[in-house]
Amino acid sequence: VRIGMDYGISNRLNAGFGRNSFEKTYDGFLKYKLMSQQSGSIRNVPVSIVGFSSIALKTLRTGDPAGEPDLKDKLTYAYQLIIAKKFSSAVSMQISPTLVHRNAVVENTDANDIYALGAAGRIKLTKRLSLNAEYYYQFNRISSSVIQDSFAIGFDIETGGHVFQLHFTNSRAMIEKGFITETTGDFFEGDIHFGFNISRTFQLY
Repeated sequence: VRIGMDYGISNRLNAGFGRNSFEKTYDGFLKYKLMSQQSGSIRNVPVSIVGFSSIALKTLRTGDPAGEPDLKDKLTYAYQLIIAKKFSSAVSMQISPTLVHRNAVVENTDANDIYALGAAGRIKLTKRLSLNAEYYYQFNRISSSVIQDSFAIGFDIETGGHVFQLHFTNSRAMIEKGFITETTGDFFEGDIHFGFNISRTFQLY
């Protein structure tokens, strides 16, 4: 479970905070829109680009007799460039080059920096229903590791006031540091979890 709140500081800048039951993690993020897709006689921009940065603090106790890790060792950072293109009113795609930095790792052979590339697509089936899919490939994953690439497929259902998102995925975590670097299930071997999100927009003024 993740309960979060996002706030639009401006038309370009968005900030958010959340609490995750997975590893009792708290996370915060900033998103900034660098450019928006547009077409016209004066200016033509083929894609939208958004910069994303997040920090996550794992508060689940390890139970290590030697003592709990320092605060800095519980922190993980994610940096992402989201490049999206809307091909039509029904079809959109995006790629997301990503860096996840972990201050501490479990094994000496594990990398502190994980480089990944995400690819996602969205097809509107009806006015209020869309089919979505997303996949993250890790470039420097150790071949002997149990960590798997994250894959998800699902639906968005718009009801007017709310958006319901239904997911089938091999990931348990809901934030970047978790589903990109800590997914252990193999989707195509039947390790599939079902989850859903509910989004609601509030106008404060």
